[in-house]
Amino acid sequence: MALKEQLLSDLKAAMKAKDKIRKNTITMIRSAIVQIEKDQKIELEDSDILDIMAKQLKQRKDSLEDFIKAERNDLIEQTNAEIAVIEAYLPKQLTKSEIETIVDETLQHIGVTDMKDMGKAMQAVMPKVKGIADGKTVNQIVREKLQN
Repeated sequence: MALKEQLLSDLKAAMKAKDKIRKNTITMIRSAIVQIEKDQKIELEDSDILDIMAKQLKQRKDSLEDFIKAERNDLIEQTNAEIAVIEAYLPKQLTKSEIETIVDETLQHIGVTDMKDMGKAMQAVMPKVKGIADGKTVNQIVREKLQN
């Protein structure tokens, strides 16, 4: 089943179960998909939809940090629930040690050892971890490796 159909099916199930957070989260994802399809006059593939979901996840995680600082427990709980819904659709994320292994192999392969080649290193690493690792985490790991 394609991802768009899966989202529609899950939306219907969430509505029947009166699962408000799941329904709202899926609705937001679907509206982002429709918006891009209408703006660009294209039909999105599953990989494009996963990119949209990854952006939605990143937005929620960024918001979560702000909610924690502001001690907004109601919003923290809601955002954590939304994150769980989105993560259910995304591929399993790599652990920090798995990312470090990929970064080490890539840096060795392309021969980058200095911070001045940070852009080159990120350009080589990101396609390998696209959709399965957070760019912010990858960036931190690459920085650590190049500074040592």
